[in-house]
Amino acid sequence: MIDKTNRPPIGRRTLLAGTGALGVAAALPTASAQANPATRRAQAAAYPENWPDPEPYGLADTRPDLWPRDDNSFVLPLELRPRDKERGVVWMRDTYVNCFVVRGRPLYVATGTSRVPGLDAAAPWNDGIFVWVSRSLRGPWRLADTTGIRPGAERGKVWSPEFAGENRPGRTVVAPWQQYWHDDEFGKRGNVWAPEVHYVRGRWYIVACMGDHSRKVGSFLLVSEGGVAGPYRLAKGNLAKPFGESFIGGPSFIAPGAYHHIDGSIYAEGDDAWLVLHNDLYAKFRADMEDIVPTTDLPKFQQSPYSPEPYLEGAYVFKHGGKYYLLHAAWNRSSVAPDGSTRYAYDPPGTGRTQYQYDAVVAVADRFEGPYSRRWTAGVGAGHNNFFTDHAGGLWATFFRNPNAGYWSHPSRIANAAVPGVVRLEWTGPEGNRLYVRRGRNQPAEG
Repeated sequence: MIDKTNRPPIGRRTLLAGTGALGVAAALPTASAQANPATRRAQAAAYPENWPDPEPYGLADTRPDLWPRDDNSFVLPLELRPRDKERGVVWMRDTYVNCFVVRGRPLYVATGTSRVPGLDAAAPWNDGIFVWVSRSLRGPWRLADTTGIRPGAERGKVWSPEFAGENRPGRTVVAPWQQYWHDDEFGKRGNVWAPEVHYVRGRWYIVACMGDHSRKVGSFLLVSEGGVAGPYRLAKGNLAKPFGESFIGGPSFIAPGAYHHIDGSIYAEGDDAWLVLHNDLYAKFRADMEDIVPTTDLPKFQQSPYSPEPYLEGAYVFKHGGKYYLLHAAWNRSSVAPDGSTRYAYDPPGTGRTQYQYDAVVAVADRFEGPYSRRWTAGVGAGHNNFFTDHAGGLWATFFRNPNAGYWSHPSRIANAAVPGVVRLEWTGPEGNRLYVRRGRNQPAEG
């Protein structure tokens, strides 16, 4: 059996064991305890503290405690493909990891944006989506067994524009707008970004995004007709286009009308599921998960925006402790403050502003749609990630160290960028209701 949310089913005993590993209280507060101020103070002291936010709102918290470090994180030992062997680690952006309990056993899945040999980025084309699986977060991690689906093909590749030849009447694997194409400026074009694997009501799904070099740019859904390895087909709502309507956006080389909403994610709870999109948008899926519910305008999360609000990416919703956490990736840009010091903030691009770190910023709410609290820095350099719960109830986030700009693009660090990383999280308890990268603990990350 599988829980009908985006986290594995965890009993109270397991939850307490997992939170104990994070150094929090060994019991959830009762109503009588909440009414007793002394007891409440004692319980609050058992949890990590909320940090005061930098003021004014929109400044970034860059303290080293919020970085993934050797004592709170590690790079997943994913099985190497032939293309990875020279580097010794899988090249990955937009790392996604999750744990599902299927037929009583934990199954970990990992995926992310990939690149092809000979290119230093996932553009102007790449060759699709790879999936790894494991019974433990520490591994061994193996490429999903796709040999029975495509004998002789590269193991672990569950979807690619090159699978267009598998299309049949009534079953589309690759839509025309997802297929490779060529032009004089870039040559071969067509790339897929930021895949996520989800298990909703007993069926495997992959939500992903066709990238800036595709004929149409935007999010789509793949439906498995088997297990986590597939075979996958395209959802009916994406046969002609990505989810949502097109609008003007993206780089100048994207054709007018081609740009749709990117960085799709799924949040599922009970019998309902939602598509979560970039910046502030979401949509409910139909019951059959073949398309989103038609609407004139996509609804928006009720947020507390920065002023001015920058472009945000990698939206993801995670539920913990009865609260909803809305994650975004935001570029932390450095500039010179009036007093001559360095200012770090989630500013839009501008003169004198330099990309520094690709951070994870988070807000919390009582309801999926909000209203959400003011955002805080949950992880420095950990942007475009997801939060997940391991099989023992421990809390984790992913990271990849953005190689495109900022800190991790420096020649001295680029070799350690674009990796499938995971970092421990800590929860500040039912009074604080914040999730941070585990701060200032001189002990190795478990897993």
